[in-house]
Amino acid sequence: MADILVRGQSTDGAIRIFVAVTTDMVNEAQKIHNTFPVATAALGRTLTVAAMMGQGLKNDTDSVTIQFRGDGPLGNMVAVTDNKSRVRGYVVNPFVDLPLNKDGKLDVGGAVGKGQLNVIYDLSLKEPYSGQVPIISGEIAEDMTYYFAKSDQIPTAIGLGVLVGPDNKAVVAGGFMIQLMPEATEEVAGIIEDRMAQIPPITKMLQDGMTAEDILFYLTEDFSMIMQNETVVPQYKCKCSQKRMRNAVISIGREEILKIIEEDGKCEVECQFCNNKYVFARAELEEMYNKAK
Repeated sequence: MADILVRGQSTDGAIRIFVAVTTDMVNEAQKIHNTFPVATAALGRTLTVAAMMGQGLKNDTDSVTIQFRGDGPLGNMVAVTDNKSRVRGYVVNPFVDLPLNKDGKLDVGGAVGKGQLNVIYDLSLKEPYSGQVPIISGEIAEDMTYYFAKSDQIPTAIGLGVLVGPDNKAVVAGGFMIQLMPEATEEVAGIIEDRMAQIPPITKMLQDGMTAEDILFYLTEDFSMIMQNETVVPQYKCKCSQKRMRNAVISIGREEILKIIEEDGKCEVECQFCNNKYVFARAELEEMYNKAK
């Protein structure tokens, strides 16, 4: 099943929903970072929710960054999206190997640990908007649900899943996000809550052959729904370039650049999102030194 992201809303405007199939996207991230299963699941879930959040951005220059700063063995985990749901991300330690949790599943919560969840909206204004909440479980969906309720104050139901095979790759991956709009009543909230208690995991739905459209209408069968035509293909896409990396080196300042010139005579910069390496020779570093502050 090809990756796709669909969205819909109820005819009364009370709820909106996003459903994403992200198997290919997660596997591209797994290939780039060579993640072990628990890291594949953790990063895959975070990239998936980022892709859905990207659909709330209006401008091509807008972005959302999700940062899990946990004390677990994964270390910090980051996912970034634009308004086309083109995502990129990384975990500090992709090679974490933990025993299964008490439910016999990958211990994503233990790998993430406790700490702080930051969500940064860069909406091309003077300053980005940032919201922070504690990490309550490390299971990603629960933490993002808590973030939306406490920081953005949007009641949200989120389901995320990555089923990892013996080759460390995703067999299926995807997620959904249902949000209550200001028109929603307590009765609507109760219906959504009851529905969430009855449904199987998103990975089970995908394994059973349900499409994103099927899942959208299945999750909201108690409502009169309209699926919007604006389907999107979420994809893993890094935005690094020689120019961006050059600017990154310039930003460290003259003193540091001079130290590099004197000690090494060249500089190699690796992109955290895609592992591409950029090498700058002495002449280029001297040029950067003249441009730096």
